[in-house]
Amino acid sequence: MNPKKVFMSLGIALLCVIFISSASFSVSGAQATLGDQLIKRIAKELRRLPHYGVFDNLAFTLDGQTVTLMGQVILGVTQKDAERRVSRIKGVEKVVNQIELLPLSANDDHIRMKMYREIFNSTGLYIYAMGPDPSIHIIVKDGHVTLEGVVGSEADSQFALMSARKVPGVFSVTNHLRVEK
Repeated sequence: MNPKKVFMSLGIALLCVIFISSASFSVSGAQATLGDQLIKRIAKELRRLPHYGVFDNLAFTLDGQTVTLMGQVILGVTQKDAERRVSRIKGVEKVVNQIELLPLSANDDHIRMKMYREIFNSTGLYIYAMGPDPSIHIIVKDGHVTLEGVVGSEADSQFALMSARKVPGVFSVTNHLRVEK
């Protein structure tokens, strides 16, 4: 595959990592444009959080001027910083913070490290770990793993799932990886 296409695909995938639901506002004229701009600003702020990483998953919905934050994070500072940054965006009137703070667990931390090595050391999947916002996010809670994000093909999604299932001590693996279209 052409290297330019791979990097362009990665760039597009990185933009798609944060789930955006815009179905709750009008899609006509200036209001749609303002909503689209607001969505882009919110997504940009969330991607730029200093402690947001591969073991976190952030998402949001926009309903008029109300933003609902969702997902899971390993640090409380990420949870609070996401709410603070989004609330400062012009056009946002209210922020509902439903981001789950994952419990502290030495076992989960051990699984995270092993999972990271197993997935991203796999042939071909290392490209999904590149950049400040990896396109595969690994969420571990009480020994249960969920893969979130965007990959370039169904084969990559299945390969990530098979790699994740190799890690000892994991109770279950759920694959929520979306294939870039």
